[in-house]
Amino acid sequence: MVYYIVKVSISALLIVAIAEISKRSSLVAAVLASVPLVSVLAMIWLYVDTRDVDKVASLASGIFWLVLPSLALFISLPLLLKQGLNFYLSMGLSVLITIACYWLMVTILGRVGIEL
Repeated sequence: MVYYIVKVSISALLIVAIAEISKRSSLVAAVLASVPLVSVLAMIWLYVDTRDVDKVASLASGIFWLVLPSLALFISLPLLLKQGLNFYLSMGLSVLITIACYWLMVTILGRVGIEL
């Protein structure tokens, strides 16, 4: 149980730290957020839990393919905000657009024989 508390604490601290740093410097926060810290932590936790390098490799491969549709959020959100939509509506629409892009990517990958 302590192990899970440590994992959750470290992961939560990273998110809070990035949010706090963004109040002072969006550039520094953006750099920290763009580094795949969550992905790296997930791969470390997976390896520590299973010692299975094939699972880690599979996770890394899946992350690679799904980074592409996740970029839709970072394209659509600023565009919607600049159009004058309020934050929550912009965020909601951006999330829906991103979900659609994830679905499209998974569908395309499945059709070309790439299993995630």
